[in-house]
Amino acid sequence: MLLGVNIDHVATLRNARGGVEPSVEKAAEIAEENGATSITTHLREDRRHIKDEDVYSLIDKLKTRLNLEMAMADDIQQIAIDVKPYSICLVPEKRQEVTTEGGLDVAGQVERVSEFIKPLLDAGIIVSLFIDPDEEQVKASAQTGAQFIELHTGTYSECFGYEEEEAEFQKLKKAAELAQSLGLKVNAGHGLNYENVHRMHEIDGLYELNIGHSIISRAVFTGLAEAVSKMRNLIK
Repeated sequence: MLLGVNIDHVATLRNARGGVEPSVEKAAEIAEENGATSITTHLREDRRHIKDEDVYSLIDKLKTRLNLEMAMADDIQQIAIDVKPYSICLVPEKRQEVTTEGGLDVAGQVERVSEFIKPLLDAGIIVSLFIDPDEEQVKASAQTGAQFIELHTGTYSECFGYEEEEAEFQKLKKAAELAQSLGLKVNAGHGLNYENVHRMHEIDGLYELNIGHSIISRAVFTGLAEAVSKMRNLIK
């Protein structure tokens, strides 16, 4: 498995006082040097952490790949087409949420999702859909033209160590199997940390894990280089 590091909360800290510190570009550089195979940024509609200029700056500086998380917003779609990141991950978004609360409802809007991602695919950008580990969502995703799904691991992460853990883990495993049988490649992320990430090894064919909050949280105490390296060693 590969490791994508989400650096959104480096920008959150920077924006708390304005200015340029800490630098998202430096964070990306350190993550790359310590095993990250991609850098993820979520350009939210309200620009609460990552800003437009961060995306334009990172695309010129990264040695690995830029994965741009985004909602179905026309202005952000245009930025993606301009920047041409290696990949985008389409996510649901609500202004009042603290973090992404669940997967995208692809099954309820297959035509809309297909139409939205077509210009991105035409621009040569790999498209992933962030979905819950649900059979109907997986099947719908396969109809859109997207090459990847990213399984929402938030519920599994919340249940880790509790009675519901195994049931939630089996949902992830079955969804990954179904997706691969339909020709989709599979990433996973959300809520994964240093304690629960090891079970991802039990899911055959996972391509990349996208992890942010737990890495940045650990970095406060150990430094970003150690935090990325530790996670990389756990998943490789």
